[in-house]
Amino acid sequence: MALLPSKSLVFTVRRQEAELVVPCEPTPHECKPLSDIDDQEGHRFHVRGFHFHQSNLSMKGKDPAKVIKEALAKALVFYYPFAGRLREGPNRKLIVDCTGEGVLFIEADADVSLVDFGDELYPPFPCAEELLYDVPGSNGLLNSPLLLIQVTRLKCGGFIFAHRFNHTMGDGTGLSQFMTAVGEIARGALVPSMPPVWERHLLSARDSPLITYQHEEYSHNTSGPKNGTIILTDNLVCRSFLFRQSHISSLRRFVPHNLRCSTFDILSACLWCCRTKALELDPNEDVRLICIVNARFKFNPPLLLGYYGNALGFPAASSSIGKLTQNPLEYALKLVKQAKTKVTDEYMKSTMDLLVTRGRPNVKLAGSYIVSDLTRAKFKEIDFGWGEAVLVGPETCWELISFYIPSKNKKGEDEIIVPVCLPASAMKNFVKELENMLKDEQTVHADI
Repeated sequence: MALLPSKSLVFTVRRQEAELVVPCEPTPHECKPLSDIDDQEGHRFHVRGFHFHQSNLSMKGKDPAKVIKEALAKALVFYYPFAGRLREGPNRKLIVDCTGEGVLFIEADADVSLVDFGDELYPPFPCAEELLYDVPGSNGLLNSPLLLIQVTRLKCGGFIFAHRFNHTMGDGTGLSQFMTAVGEIARGALVPSMPPVWERHLLSARDSPLITYQHEEYSHNTSGPKNGTIILTDNLVCRSFLFRQSHISSLRRFVPHNLRCSTFDILSACLWCCRTKALELDPNEDVRLICIVNARFKFNPPLLLGYYGNALGFPAASSSIGKLTQNPLEYALKLVKQAKTKVTDEYMKSTMDLLVTRGRPNVKLAGSYIVSDLTRAKFKEIDFGWGEAVLVGPETCWELISFYIPSKNKKGEDEIIVPVCLPASAMKNFVKELENMLKDEQTVHADI
């Protein structure tokens, strides 16, 4: 495990005025309800992400902002709901009004080169507010643009593609599918290789709702840390941790030979345990690990390829703090694996029924730690003509959630970057707990 150092890079970004990019051809003007998975409270926010692209000699003389903007207008013909605006109907039901008003686009230049960011790119990114400018009045959930894109050209010929996306419209897989379509069209395709599928009605509550699972992730009980949140919100520190294959192999020494587990399973169990120990909470309280699971192929029949809405389940592993911190890693690992197996066709139907009958609640944040695996979302493979991104990741660290960001070292070996946000004192404890768990591995860390 390598604790990646903090950065103090400062540079200037010169932005042009934001403009609306509309579909380049006429599109249907209709109202399309979102699914009952889409419009839950936990999706009613904007996702912010960054793609870092190197220069490419074969694209010399071409302007990435111009290329992407033209491709965006063409892609919106196929994904025309993104050019609309959200309205809210009875019972908080969200509906896309396909007005064709367009998405926001910003063209910018920065007096910095990609190499200035250092050997490793990772959240939190420097000058993020300048690389993804929040146009005043544009970031509301309703009656606002559903997508904002900023393309910032760099001195080296590379560029940064940044997006702000309304999460109710789709999950990581859906957004990646749309961005892939923009990339394909930017490289000369006339139509996306994956035709978009709307079909949001397939993920709607049953006519006679029936909650058949306990759904601890949406529980309204009063258990959990007594202060109402897993961590204090003062003096928060954000750090990114790099996990190499050797680190994952080292963690597997805690796993019995007859217990099969994925990298996600073992890494999630490790982080959950170390984080819980670092926070030094009451051992009698309960904590949860919420796994964000792509449920596209859990349905019977599976969702059609090309479905770009939200299709996420949030199964929770739960334990008392005492049991979690005093037992071997195998204990947490089994809980993670059991939580993931909950996600079935019936589990998702039960989730939809719960969301509708209980007013579309948020996941339970008190006592929870959320993990989301981006290594299979294919964001890094999106190619606008300059090749794959050097790195793609969320803008910054969040208090209660960690993303698993795919990366490669100079040898081409796969690695995972994990941003973590904790109070300063807990961060020091967290580093020590990770080092103890990986004590057979050499660790590299900076002062915190």
